[in-house]
Amino acid sequence: MEYRKKDFGSYRLHMIKSDRFKSLMVRVIFRQQAKKELITKRNFLGSMLVLSTKNYQSKRDLVIKTQDLYALDIKATNERIGAYHHMNVYMTMLNEKYTESGMLDKSLNLLKEVILNPNAQNGEFDQGSFDIVKKNMALNIKSIKEDSNHYAMIRTLEEMARNNEAYGDHGYGYLEDLEKITPSSLYEYYQEMLKNDYIDIYVVGSFDFLEMEQLIHDKFTFYTFKTNPIPAYITSEPSKKVNIVKEKENNKQSKLCLGCKLVDLTSYQIKYPLTLYNIILGGGSDSKLFIEVREKNSLAYTVRSILNKTDNILLITTGIAKENYKKTVKIVKEQLKAMADGNISDDEIEKAKRLYLTALDDIKDSMSKIISSYYMMELLGTDELEVKRQKIMQVSKEEIIDVAKKVKMDTIFFLEGEKSDEED
Repeated sequence: MEYRKKDFGSYRLHMIKSDRFKSLMVRVIFRQQAKKELITKRNFLGSMLVLSTKNYQSKRDLVIKTQDLYALDIKATNERIGAYHHMNVYMTMLNEKYTESGMLDKSLNLLKEVILNPNAQNGEFDQGSFDIVKKNMALNIKSIKEDSNHYAMIRTLEEMARNNEAYGDHGYGYLEDLEKITPSSLYEYYQEMLKNDYIDIYVVGSFDFLEMEQLIHDKFTFYTFKTNPIPAYITSEPSKKVNIVKEKENNKQSKLCLGCKLVDLTSYQIKYPLTLYNIILGGGSDSKLFIEVREKNSLAYTVRSILNKTDNILLITTGIAKENYKKTVKIVKEQLKAMADGNISDDEIEKAKRLYLTALDDIKDSMSKIISSYYMMELLGTDELEVKRQKIMQVSKEEIIDVAKKVKMDTIFFLEGEKSDEED
């Protein structure tokens, strides 16, 4: 892969040339400081932009146009990474060497249409499209509890965010904020986003650098220069006493989620020893938690640890029978302590390193993962793939133990099932 970056002042263009793919992906990233009141607006806006445009005023019209462009795909997603909200607009297209000359230009024109020529007039979005998105969003927000495992993680993070840290705000949006949004207020926010967000455009695939740079520059014009971004990482102090929260739900299986805060980690520790720590603790079927909770004690079908580096948070989640709550918590605490005490084998470290290297190899086979990898270099200062390969192999047992000592249990959330086996 060959990487080039061009700073146009109001946005940055990142071009990653790779001959591994028959397709080409363009990802436009809008980045703004994370605030609870913006989540619903940004979710709404992303859905509006890819539903219709001024020249393709229904979803059907837009789909027909994408089919004319050899099944080009355009979608929008929203996510929070640390202290920032990100709205991503993706376009995936067949390389024009497999279609016909001029398709790159036509495809980029449609992406420009979606982002810069929305279905709006007189300062407000089209009411019909607005109503469709609002209805779908309301259903999505109301569905949060349907996935009890995910709901348990949301509630754990809410409890951990005692100082209103951004990780306490879930990404679905909020009904009370949804009701406040109007076609005109959403269009006003759209204009604010174009003016105020940090913007990065990533392109990956096989293309000519100079041609791509000129095409992007000619089609995408943003007028505001942005400076002085805030740090992306979030840090917070753990509770002096573990916070225990219990809720009940009408389900047979209970969900247990234990939230840990990571205290005073260095940049190097976050990038490398912490990654291996998480793999060894709960990153797969060879992990300590999987072996102890499932294999040896048969307390759960699965158990895993989930690492969120930008939030300095580690979650341990599992589904159990309610009568196994105390025993499961005890085993998890024992494994956290064991790792801090140095109970880590050379074999566990070697397996974790191999798993990490396999994940790095997988990145090269996915255009989306390639873009995300380069974006993390930009946002967080992570290393290039080959540097990662070298540094992960140099991580010592002592460095992993030092990280283990900085993992502090903060919150235990237990979503207790009330149904018995006879109630099916």
